[in-house]
Amino acid sequence: MNLSILFFSIIASLGIAFFCYNIWKIIYNINLGLNIERNDQKINRLKTMLLVAFGQKKMFSRPIPAVLHFCLYFAFVITQIELLEIFADGILNEHRIFRDDLGGFYTFVISFIEILSVAAFVATIAFLVRRNLLKLPRFNMNEMIGWPTKDANLILIFELILLVCIFTMNGADEVLYQRGASHASMGNEGSFGFSVSSFLGPFFFDLLSTHNLHIVERIGWWGHLFMVLVFLNYLPYSKHFHIILAFPNTYYSNLEKKGKFTNMDSVTNEVNLMMDPNADPYAAPDPNAAPPSRFGAKDITDLSWKNLMDAYTCTECGRCTSSCPANQTGKLLSPRKIMMDTRDRLVELGESKRKNGKDFEDGKSLIGDYISEEELWACTSCNACVDECPVNIDPLSIIIDLRRYLVMEESKVPNDLTGMLTNIENNGAPWQFSPSDRMNWAEEIVIKA
Repeated sequence: MNLSILFFSIIASLGIAFFCYNIWKIIYNINLGLNIERNDQKINRLKTMLLVAFGQKKMFSRPIPAVLHFCLYFAFVITQIELLEIFADGILNEHRIFRDDLGGFYTFVISFIEILSVAAFVATIAFLVRRNLLKLPRFNMNEMIGWPTKDANLILIFELILLVCIFTMNGADEVLYQRGASHASMGNEGSFGFSVSSFLGPFFFDLLSTHNLHIVERIGWWGHLFMVLVFLNYLPYSKHFHIILAFPNTYYSNLEKKGKFTNMDSVTNEVNLMMDPNADPYAAPDPNAAPPSRFGAKDITDLSWKNLMDAYTCTECGRCTSSCPANQTGKLLSPRKIMMDTRDRLVELGESKRKNGKDFEDGKSLIGDYISEEELWACTSCNACVDECPVNIDPLSIIIDLRRYLVMEESKVPNDLTGMLTNIENNGAPWQFSPSDRMNWAEEIVIKA
């Protein structure tokens, strides 16, 4: 076997295998969540995925970052065509294997990819400027200190290196082709006719010798491959994993009207039993019934698998937090931090369970060790965070389940709410009036004939 083919095969196989291993870990972690049915309304779900994930509909509530993000997103999707050729060339030890068969269409495709790559390059620089020079407030909140900011910058730097490799490969190959020394068509002079590299190539590389040009072209080619594999295996450790999870996450969105809370089956069954006049209060419980579940959520294993997928899908863009009225008034709550804390806890517990068995408990919990009670009670349940998220993440459902646990399991309720809840329990309303006295105010009204 050719040494180049062998080296390519080893590198590509290791990179893809490690990526698959990381995907398996993430699937394992998500499956730690409780089951929830999200397989209904398939047409509506597909429509939601196409509009929100593929069409990026919700991004355009803020036009400038939407256009910049669309340039990166579209370039990422289309450049996979060139990546297919790189893999085909590497496996077969060829060079631009599709060029002869596709002819002018090949030139059009690569030219289109280069135009998108220029747009992606400009967008990447703009994002670096927004984060590091303009210092937009939502990128500089407490939860973004340290690794989250480094992560965002690192992925942008990876993208820049990847784009430089693409133009280095195409630009050096363009000059080689003009000299009749390109492996794509050895001995034939001319130009590939690519929209960008046909100009950039001669500008940057025309002074190099043919031997050095071959070296530069190979650096670009192998650099492109390495950066793709590095990028691929970095994604599972980064907020940019939303590139993959945005599609299933939006497909399994909550299609119910915002503001409609879920009911716990265990509570609903108990209430129905109490309200049923024909029910026997002394009847023995069903021995085959499942054991009662925890009321609400204390840790990530009490949340649904969709909540955990939400955590992995979070882009840390901060739109949820910047639109949160509680956060705007100085409260401790940040919906973005809720999602980041959930993901951090999920990664920690998932790793422990894989090493020590699925029944392992480390004595920590999402409430207390990651998310404070003050954060939870600051939420007004207005759904602003849910409405604003560009990939349909639902921080509110996590907050509500954590508050349910505090109330129903720990009997922890802020003093401001204790009186209201007591009145609801005793009087059926938040006010301190007996139900029989509610119409007393109407006795003083004189109705004129």
